[in-house]
This record gives sequence, C-alpha cells and structure tokens, in this order.
Amino acid sequence: MKLSNCIITDGRRFHLKHHDPAAHVGLHTRDEAKAALERSTPKLAELQEKLYAQDRWGLLVIFQAMDAAGKDGTIKHVMSGVNPMGCSVHAFKAPSAEELDHDFLWRAAKALPERGRIGIFNRSYYEETLVVRVHPELLDRQQLPDGLVTKHVWRERFEDINAFERYLTRNGFVIRKFFLNVSRGEQRRRFLARLDEPRKNWKFSLQDVQESRHWHEYMKAYEETIRHTATPHAPWIVVPADDKMRAHAAVSQVIVDALEELALAFPPLTPARRRDLAQARRSLVKS
Repeated sequence: MKLSNCIITDGRRFHLKHHDPAAHVGLHTRDEAKAALERSTPKLAELQEKLYAQDRWGLLVIFQAMDAAGKDGTIKHVMSGVNPMGCSVHAFKAPSAEELDHDFLWRAAKALPERGRIGIFNRSYYEETLVVRVHPELLDRQQLPDGLVTKHVWRERFEDINAFERYLTRNGFVIRKFFLNVSRGEQRRRFLARLDEPRKNWKFSLQDVQESRHWHEYMKAYEETIRHTATPHAPWIVVPADDKMRAHAAVSQVIVDALEELALAFPPLTPARRRDLAQARRSLVKS
C-alpha cells in the first residue's frame, strides 16, 4: 500500500490541491482494499492486546473531515477486531456551557486515553481552528477577555495545539491525525443517498448541507491547520476518502504501523511471578 504521500510530517509546503480524494494509494480494486483491511485487522487486535498488557504507551487517533466523509464508518470497520476494554471513542459536538467556561483544550484533555489504551476522537480540539475559523462569531461564546482575540488568534491556537501534542508524546502517547479527504461531488452523492435510502434518513441533517456551502472556506481552514500542525511526532494523514473501503484499509495500516514502531511485547515474567504461577498450578491440580 502506497501511503508515503499521504503522511504529512512537515506541513510547511502542504497544499490540499495536491491530494486527490479519489487516489488509489496502491489499491486499485475494491477486492484489493478489502484484502488489505482483512490482513491488518488481526494485526491491530494483537498489537492492541500487547499495548494493553504492557501498559506503558497510549495511542490517540484523531479523525477530522467534512460531513459525510465517513468518520463513523471508518472507526467502526477499522476497530472491528479490537477489544472494547482497551479502546474508547469520544465524539466532540458543540461545546456545552461548562466547556465554554474552560480553555479550549480542556474538554479534550478530559477525554484522553489512559496508558495502555487506544483513544479515538471523532472530531477534536481541531474544531477550534476549523469550524470556529469558518464561523468566527463562535469565538464570542468563549468569553475570552478583551484583547486576547487578535488577528494572531489562529496562529496562537496552532502553537498551543503543537505544545499540547509535544507534551503528550513526551509522556508516552502516540498521536496519529487523519483527515478524511472527500470531494465535494462525493459528499453531495452521499447526502442524496441519505435522503433516498430510508435506513439512512436518520443521518441526514439540513445543517450539514448548509455547512457545505462554506466548502472553500473549510478547505482553506484545513489546509492552514495541516500546514501549521503537521509534525514528525504528530503527523497528519490525508486519506483519500471518496472510496470508503480504500480509506478504511489506509487508516488501519497507518495505525498498525504506528503501533509496530513501539516494539510492543507482553510483560516478561519475573522469578517471583513464575513461582506464583507454579503454586497456582499445583493448587488447581490438587483441587
């Protein structure tokens, strides 16, 4: 699978126009994508078990995308083989009154995974440089003191996010950030499918359509965000998302690669632990 062009570790020269939402990433057919996902799913399950048992590292996976890009489905399919006890999913919606009374990273910090677990953010603190940037009136609700909202506010938020992610990685938390890059035409097709198929009606929201009218503003915000927050320790992965199966396979492979880099292993047995196990065996045999 060819993912090297999708992984952005230095965003200074990043341009979204160079990333095709329909790119094959080396998977030319649906069968190839399905087979790739089927190969990586058991690997991910095995690595997650070792991550949990070792209890030293944590993994934070962030999904950002336009509406109908497939965030929910990607999480469902990629994490299908993972033990739920070692995984948590948090979906960030519009901030509550309590959350607005705190700094913008507070609600994300509360939802971070524990060591030994995989934490998934369906949207994240990056909404502060995306939807809030497209709708700057939302800053008024954050009750920031006069003088703190300047023309440099977005640059300052990029700096704060970079510092936050450096802090996490220095404490043993691996970060992978996925932008599911769907085209405007494919988004429209998926919106229409939600209207045409009764079982998908519940997914449809008029607000999603209204937000799509700001497409170009969002693309500019995504480009700026990725450009300023892609780092070697917390890279962005720009996933072609017009084909869902390819997107699932690509995301799964990136997560597997990230965990394999940690050289995870089950904790070694100490002499005392071996004696305890031997004693337990003798007791069970006698009972």
